[in-house]
Amino acid sequence: MQLFILVTYILVLYCISWYATKLIRQGKGGALQYLLAGRNLPMIVVAAMLAGLAIGGASTVGVAEHAYKAGLSAGWYNAAWGTAGILVGLFAAHHFRRMEVNTIPEMMERMYGRSARMISVVAQLLIMMVITSLQYVAGGAVLTALMPDVFTFQTGMLVTALLFVGITFIGGYWGAGLTNVVNIVVIYGGILAALSNASEVFGGFESIVAALPEGGPWFDFVSGAGFAMVMSWMVVMITQGFSVQAISQIAFAAKNENAARWGFILGGVVILPAGFLCALFGIIAAAKFPGLERAALALPTIMTNISPVVGGVFLAALWAAGISTAVGLLLGSSTLVMQDVWKRYFPSTVTEKNELLLSRMMVLLFSGVTYFLALTSVGILRTITTALAITASFTLLILANLFFPKYCKKAAGFWTIFASVAVWLAWTLYPQVRVAPHVVYLVWPACLATFALAYFLGKEPAESIVKR
Repeated sequence: MQLFILVTYILVLYCISWYATKLIRQGKGGALQYLLAGRNLPMIVVAAMLAGLAIGGASTVGVAEHAYKAGLSAGWYNAAWGTAGILVGLFAAHHFRRMEVNTIPEMMERMYGRSARMISVVAQLLIMMVITSLQYVAGGAVLTALMPDVFTFQTGMLVTALLFVGITFIGGYWGAGLTNVVNIVVIYGGILAALSNASEVFGGFESIVAALPEGGPWFDFVSGAGFAMVMSWMVVMITQGFSVQAISQIAFAAKNENAARWGFILGGVVILPAGFLCALFGIIAAAKFPGLERAALALPTIMTNISPVVGGVFLAALWAAGISTAVGLLLGSSTLVMQDVWKRYFPSTVTEKNELLLSRMMVLLFSGVTYFLALTSVGILRTITTALAITASFTLLILANLFFPKYCKKAAGFWTIFASVAVWLAWTLYPQVRVAPHVVYLVWPACLATFALAYFLGKEPAESIVKR
């Protein structure tokens, strides 16, 4: 029954993706239609794209994994994401749409010069490839728990990757947007149905609470994860909300400034509760399935012990979470390479006829790279939030140019981004550097100091791209 529901859901998504190809052709095809939906996404689809990007494997399987030990406080991961979406909607999304750029690196070049654009491509790709790979990890965990006799963790990731790539390859950004509208409905429907059924199967809420290990921080909103970690999620998510290509690209593709602004605000509101709901699965697993070999199996394990029909819907919801995130990230990565590398350095190879084909080839390329990364990733939330710390440099450069342009010098572009990558690499490679609870607490001071030095030592002012 679960497999039947899952296969049916996959077929529905593929049908939507095929329908999206008509929208691409109606817009005369080309990379703009495939990678940015012809800049014509309505508010509802903008909100669904943002919510779908946020509620992925890290926000479902990853939060439940963390809640298996930390309790309800793990849900702040998603609450931080939602807060970021609302803030971007209030202060930046309409500016992004007005600029009519295709990528964050293109924005960096307009403000801070060519060198800032090239280092931006490297840093943005690094961030998005890491996050994309983690969606395969989450999908592999789901399939392993559902059918351990059929799938290993590695083959589960491979099947998940093939699904993500197929939907992205066929439908492009229109396909991603339309499937995400369906995905969000399925995600919340599946989560709520599974929580209700799990409560019945395991004897009700009181029975679950009674079975929890004593002394745990199960229902404390802060102590399980710790105040420092909760604040680091807030800082990281708000930071990345203003500057990750896959997020900003949603605003670039919006129908107009109002669609960008209100789509982000609505999307942020939709994101807010998902983490706390998924944290309840980790708490239920801690009560009923202590001692799991992998904490990442907390949520999938519950799925195999509830009603087959509800479990099938829930399985579709988990895959929907991964799909909704992965398609946006794959298209973001492809847009970067197509617009900032291929068209710039090999312009003679791009024609009106082959532009769409080249864009699809970029999707396949990055799918292969991110799958390889997925085979080596450990600890879903830890990996994702350390890589996101790099976005501090982009957020500082963008917000400074939007609101305080007189303090921006061209030299700040390259060196501020370089500083964020250098600090992240040092944190990742050398444990002795980890003198703070999270790398973001080191990246922000490094970026601010570098930006200030550029202001005092740099000679050429940056270009302001806001029409005043």
